[in-house]
Amino acid sequence: MSEIKVKIKNLYKIFGAKPASMISHIRNGTSKQTLLDEHSHVLGLNDVSLDIAAGGIQVIMGLSGSGKSTLIRHFNRLIEPTAGEIIVDGRNVIEMGKNELRDFRRFRASMVFQKFALLPHRTVTDNVAYGLIIQSSTKDEVHERSQKWIDRVGLTGFESYYPAQLSGGMQQRVGLARALATDAEILLMDEAFSALDPLIREEMQDVLLGLQEELKKTIVFITHDLDEALRIGDRIAILRDGTIVQTGSPQDIILNPADDYVTDFTKNINRGRVLQVATIMDDETPETGLKIEGDMVIEDALQVLSKAEATTAIVTHNAKPVGSVDLNTIIAALTRPIDDRGRTGSYT
Repeated sequence: MSEIKVKIKNLYKIFGAKPASMISHIRNGTSKQTLLDEHSHVLGLNDVSLDIAAGGIQVIMGLSGSGKSTLIRHFNRLIEPTAGEIIVDGRNVIEMGKNELRDFRRFRASMVFQKFALLPHRTVTDNVAYGLIIQSSTKDEVHERSQKWIDRVGLTGFESYYPAQLSGGMQQRVGLARALATDAEILLMDEAFSALDPLIREEMQDVLLGLQEELKKTIVFITHDLDEALRIGDRIAILRDGTIVQTGSPQDIILNPADDYVTDFTKNINRGRVLQVATIMDDETPETGLKIEGDMVIEDALQVLSKAEATTAIVTHNAKPVGSVDLNTIIAALTRPIDDRGRTGSYT
């Protein structure tokens, strides 16, 4: 089982004149709309609890107004909670004093914003180096580390450019390099790619996934786009009206939507790009035949079978046979509608 890096426990956020006094109303079942209409308070987060594993990408998603950006701003206390705890490595961020919180922000948690938040009067190098300077790093260390991350995100040659001279995708690369340069354990990304064009957005997802393969940061990634969530998330939490309605792996979310709200999110998803072969395999293992890894998505598996002119393949995990899959099962997985249980039929 993965080590838990961040533990959110019973977190509430209510906006208004007397937020603490409103918690009892919420606990007694008062809805978000009723709280606003009858008490002139806005419910941001409602009893949110979530465990976030170390070294993975935790996606938090929902529609506008669901509370996802409110939630991520609690991690480094850009927003103060009404009640609850955020435990990082056993330490409650909510209880941190001014100096400890400042160090937490400087050294342990970096943030990448949707609208880049670059300093317009500073060059690419100066923007990337900003966090290092705040950390009081030496001049040589600032230069070495900022240049390293400029190179890593593909901005070599643009060191002396200003943000206004860069495209949106390049500006977001600067923001990512700035966050990574501080070597923080936790990376907070609030709709980081949402302002980008689709092709640039996918390119930035590739950059992030490539870096994460090596760095193994604990990343909290906010998005309203399920395709993006399914592509990059190790785990996904779906928010509605400040409440988490479902958490799980991308496979869980697609195969077992918790309610109609989640079903609406997932109904138009191309399952072939998300579901893995291991999800639909049969336990029976042939002695010989074509082999494919269980973590291969079924769209790719279909191409492998087609290229090999095969109808059946042995499914492996770490090169060891664990089951089998055939062409008919793959086609059924791509085409069979979700049944009343929210699952894709008997092949699961």
